[in-house]
Order: sequence, then structure tokens, then C-alpha cells
Amino acid sequence: MKVPVHLNALRAFEASARHQSFSLAAEELNVTPAAVGQMVRSLEEVVGFSLFHRSNNRRAALVLTEPAQRALPDIRMGFQSLNLGMTLLREGATNGILNVTLSPAFAAKWLLPRIEDFQHRWPDIDVRLETSLKLMDFTAQGMDVGIRYGLGHWEGLHAELLMSEEVFPVCAPSLMAVNPAINCLTGVTEQTLIHDLSMEQHKDFITWDRWLRRFNVQAIARKPGLRINNSAAVLQAAVEGHGIALARSIMVDDDLKCGRLVRLCPDVSLASPLSYYLVYRPGCDSLPKIAYFREWVIEQAREFNQALP
Repeated sequence: MKVPVHLNALRAFEASARHQSFSLAAEELNVTPAAVGQMVRSLEEVVGFSLFHRSNNRRAALVLTEPAQRALPDIRMGFQSLNLGMTLLREGATNGILNVTLSPAFAAKWLLPRIEDFQHRWPDIDVRLETSLKLMDFTAQGMDVGIRYGLGHWEGLHAELLMSEEVFPVCAPSLMAVNPAINCLTGVTEQTLIHDLSMEQHKDFITWDRWLRRFNVQAIARKPGLRINNSAAVLQAAVEGHGIALARSIMVDDDLKCGRLVRLCPDVSLASPLSYYLVYRPGCDSLPKIAYFREWVIEQAREFNQALP
């Protein structure tokens, strides 16, 4: 099979379309924006039409022409297949490094307490955790597998459901002992509420305001609260008695079992529309290191689900 002589130009086009910017594409490809623009123009000369609508404003986002929009999905799929092929070729010569992307809170509260078991089973695999709230580009950033919280749909990735959860209020036992009246919906709203900002922009993420409205409780009193953009830190603030947190059952499980936190309003909970998923590029589950991790994390999730009350 003859390799297309315009492969670099196609890469420049795909990266420019994904970033909607020649400059950001240049950063990814480690070339200059002028070089990206030249490669895109050379591709336009080959195909005979413009790939982007031209604008005098260089800072404006790139807009694909209609023919380019039709061609882009197949071009993107082609690069994904090439990257997968290279990954498979390299697998025989790698030192067993497994790159895992996940949120800092999920790593701290769920994965890290269990990861020793995986390392014991597969001591030759070097696990590297990339903890970030941002969604990683698996191809560009060399990720093998990830655990994501959402609805189960991410472009270019295969997703397998691991765990669903419910949402309910929690606080430190000392706070409950001082004021037992907080163990009801109206009592909760009279206390300092700890807000989780880690995914507040997601329309399906359950915030305090959404949770209380669901149970017909009046809007939160407009008083100062505590707002934190890390779910693990939200729970730690509750452990230290700074207020009442709206906890996700999977994240708070160990804290409840150890008595660091107690659940409030035990008869009231709300199922979250968001769940935890194992994600990886289609076809990559045949790689041994990914297959081993997939089997292990699904087993851990199954045991965790079975142990829930």
C-alpha cells in the first residue's frame, strides 16, 4: 500500500480543524503557524477547494467549509487507526508503562486505596496516573485508559459503565452531636453549606440548589458558604466540621465506614444521572496492559457495588 505523500498536510488540517486554530495546531505539531497554514494550502491545491472560510480576523476561530466538514470524520478516523497501529507495534518493545487519566478526587478516594492490588498482580506494569479535571486527548497526550464521570459518551472513546451513585448530605459527627436538628431538610439549609464546584458547569451535575429544589425545599438562603473545586477537598472540609457537604456515595464511602462523616436525612437521596466509566480508544483493549487493567478495575467496581447497602 502506497503511503499518501500528503500525510503531513492531512495532519495539519485535522489538528487545525480540531483546535479551530492554526496557532494551537502548530503547538501540537511542534511547528510554526505559518508552516501549518502552508500545509493546509498545499492540501487545498491538491483537492481543488478551500478547507476553511477565510477571515481577515486572525484571532477568529477557523470555520470549516461544507466539503471539509464531510471529509473530516473519515480523516480523523484514519489517524486514530494509524495511531492504534503504531501503539500495537510499540507494545512488544515497551517497558510496561500504563498511562491512566482520571480526576484527582476519584484517584484519592477510590483508586489509590485499591491500586496496590493491581501492582501486586502485575508487578511489571508501571502505572502512571495523570490526575486532572480536564479531559485528556488520548492520542495527543499518550493516554492508555481513563476513568471518567459523565453520561458515557465521549468522542473517539469506547466507554464501559463501572459504577452509578446517589447524592446525599453528610457532616462531621461532632457537628451532628452539637445540633441534632440538622438531620432534616430544613435543618440542613440553616447550616454552612459546602459547595462542590468541580463539575458545576455540567448541566446534569447535582449541586446543592438542584438537590434541594428536587425535594421542594426553598432556595438556599443567600448567606456565605464554602466553595471548593475538588470533590475530595469538599469531603475533607466536612470532616473538619466546616459545614455540610453534598456527597456522592462512591466518593464518601470510606469516610462513612470509618465514622469520619455521618449521613444526614437518611430517608432522602437522589440518584445521579452521571456515572463512572472506563474509557479507552476502540481496539486498544487488545493490548495486554490495558486488558489487565480493564479486567481488574471492572472486578473492583463489581465488588464495590456488591458491598453497597
